[in-house]
Amino acid sequence: MTQDHPPHKLHLVPSYYARHIFFCLNERKNGEECCAAQRAYDGFERCKQAVRAADLAGPGRVRVNKAGCLDRCAAGPVAVVYPEGVWYTYVDAQDIDEIVESHLKNGQVVERLLIPPHVGR
Repeated sequence: MTQDHPPHKLHLVPSYYARHIFFCLNERKNGEECCAAQRAYDGFERCKQAVRAADLAGPGRVRVNKAGCLDRCAAGPVAVVYPEGVWYTYVDAQDIDEIVESHLKNGQVVERLLIPPHVGR
């Protein structure tokens, strides 16, 4: 006797972190464009410091993560915020501070730093 089972449904549960921001820190040795060559590590470190300073770090809040290649090298340096799936590029510490204050703290996308959807590798 077989039983019919309904399709598996994804049950959304509260996430351990409210938001993740991933920084591509990939380094290519063959001369191809890469985020590491555009001081991506500096942006990652600045974001970690700014998130801590704003008291946003920890469970239920924000996690700043390193990532390998995110395959959007042409827009580098690159960071992406989840769960929203918002892709940013940045130039300096002020850009990172704006992403932290506006998006990670207040949920407002920083339009001027968005990567256009067609820009990839």
